[in-house]
Amino acid sequence: MSNVDFRLGKKPFYDNKRFRRGFAKSGDFTIAEEEILIRFGDTMNLLEGGELAPESEEERHFLQAVADEQQAESKLEKTWIKYIHLARDRKKFHTLNGKKAAATESVEDESDYDDSNADIGNDIVDDEPRSDD
Repeated sequence: MSNVDFRLGKKPFYDNKRFRRGFAKSGDFTIAEEEILIRFGDTMNLLEGGELAPESEEERHFLQAVADEQQAESKLEKTWIKYIHLARDRKKFHTLNGKKAAATESVEDESDYDDSNADIGNDIVDDEPRSDD
């Protein structure tokens, strides 16, 4: 499938809410994908929203691909699906903390501590030489 049968947007498509600096500068899209979104994004957005009826077989296939991502064949369809996921899905959040289960295990380990020999380390050790002269 080529982009020939797919209508160009009536205006350039930008998403200033999610991609303020542009699609390619976000680091998520290539320059070619940015070009596809800018040129065809308005049409794809209107088709997906039901505000525009599909006129060609390629536009009908686009709607099927949006509904079932496994059917996406063209670069245009794959780019729009990628845009949908990046713009509308929740962002993944990764923490640097460990699991809480590990914290409870360490508490259990401390319960086995035997403090009967706790006085062993109370002697003061002076590493500096004495000057008794």
